[in-house]
Amino acid sequence: MHRRVVLLACIAYFAATAQPRAVAVPYVGCKSDTFVEGPLEAPSARPKEIRISPAAAQRLAYYEAAVAPGVLGPRGWYCFGYLGSAGATFEISPRPISADGPDLSGPLILLTTRSAETSGRFDVATIIARVFPAHRDFVTRLASEGLPPNFSFPSGPYPKDKLSYKSTEVVEYETPAQADGLGTYSGLKQNADPIRGEAMLMPPALDLAVVAVRLPADLRDLTSAIVQHFDCCSYSTRGR
Repeated sequence: MHRRVVLLACIAYFAATAQPRAVAVPYVGCKSDTFVEGPLEAPSARPKEIRISPAAAQRLAYYEAAVAPGVLGPRGWYCFGYLGSAGATFEISPRPISADGPDLSGPLILLTTRSAETSGRFDVATIIARVFPAHRDFVTRLASEGLPPNFSFPSGPYPKDKLSYKSTEVVEYETPAQADGLGTYSGLKQNADPIRGEAMLMPPALDLAVVAVRLPADLRDLTSAIVQHFDCCSYSTRGR
């Protein structure tokens, strides 16, 4: 009897901790625009296999643009990417995205990347000053080069953000409803819903990537799957 109880306990443990099997989700290519090459057509590919629960896979798709890595999002949404000198912006929205951009006050998935070696370095330094104290030397070096008038770097996290560190270069966050934080830094506007996401630095240059996810109430249970996939798979070559 004791052996049977132990065996059942082991089976339950491994079932609970086992990684989900790879399942296929639709691939959605997204158009992009750049300041140098002009418009870029949407890439195309076969359905994407990812490790996720089959139930979540039935409601998600894999969105990718030529200027940005792929991100999971609810099926049937719209997407567009932009590339400038500072880095890229990739938007996934439940509504068509106009020439003026998406509705930043509603549901949205927003991925921003910033280069530490171009004008994007100011965004990189600002986020380091907020949440990556191990790399504060980057902020100090940039400040020593001289800053624009009336510009200064913050010191410490946004007061209302909830942070969960995965390493000295990766932090998962939640910005509460009606509050400023990492979730609104990239452009989302405050509303009655929280924003969850992740910020990561990619050594050695310390380029920055931040994903912000704000889903409607009936899809909010998909947020964890979207953020976890971004963490594991969007930047497979980053130093961690």
